[in-house]
Amino acid sequence: MKKQHVLNYMKWRHIATFISAVLVIFSLFSLALKGLNWGLDFTGGTLIELQFKNTPLIKTIRQDLSQLGYPDTIVQQIGSSNILNIRMTGGDQQLNQNVIQQIIERYPDDSDSIMIKRTEYIGPQVGESLKEQGGLGLLLALALITLYIAFRFQIKFSFGALISLLHDVVIVLGVFSFFHLTCDLNVLAAILSVIGYSLNDTIVVYDRIRENYRKLRNIDSISIMNISLTQIFGRTVATSATTAVVLVSLYFLGGDSLHNFSLALLVGIFVGTYSSIYIAANLLLLLRVERKDLLIQPVSEHDAPS
Repeated sequence: MKKQHVLNYMKWRHIATFISAVLVIFSLFSLALKGLNWGLDFTGGTLIELQFKNTPLIKTIRQDLSQLGYPDTIVQQIGSSNILNIRMTGGDQQLNQNVIQQIIERYPDDSDSIMIKRTEYIGPQVGESLKEQGGLGLLLALALITLYIAFRFQIKFSFGALISLLHDVVIVLGVFSFFHLTCDLNVLAAILSVIGYSLNDTIVVYDRIRENYRKLRNIDSISIMNISLTQIFGRTVATSATTAVVLVSLYFLGGDSLHNFSLALLVGIFVGTYSSIYIAANLLLLLRVERKDLLIQPVSEHDAPS
């Protein structure tokens, strides 16, 4: 059997650590200064989506809504130039009808051809509840993952997996904060999916590292890391590439409601694959994991029950 060429992944571990530190610090600064652009699922508000026969004048509609007492209304073209997405904080079901009627009166020639594609209203109390439950869900998921890794592997592995997952989540949220992208329930679902995907990659890496620690003798930790990462590299790339192809298709063909969902997953998969190699494995070196940490300790006669 042909011997597999071992790649020296750990050669770049210091550069990778520096890049990760910069990205995490930048993301935290963006989250602290700019925050997240919470969607209507969390803030509460009104969403109206209208389709016109002809391309409407967005500037005019913004002015009309401002005169109605909603100066902070967001009006965007979605998909084609004749579909408008109108988002405003607050309101109720009656507001939806008033806004739609006002727009129809503004375009009397197109009044018969204006199609109401979607109207939604979410109360602020519901939005606050979703935000709290979403945050608690993320924390609970991370806590259970930490316990699972500690039970299956070892406490040092658990710490490495937790830092790796936090690294992925913070960077994904940092991207959404910096570019002021809307964070709704779809994005929350994507972040939970990123945690699951990254965790799966990390467990595969850790399982191979543990196996090689037990099997290979008289080999230093860096060499064991390189051998383990080389062995799983093909599987990791194939999985990430096929998943990315599906997500790119969703981003361009899935419609506006799936844009941010697929984008969050794309960023998360890229960062998660990188962190499984250069964060999760590198942290084991920093924590000085040794072969004796992974061996089952025999019970001595002194400790055995009588």
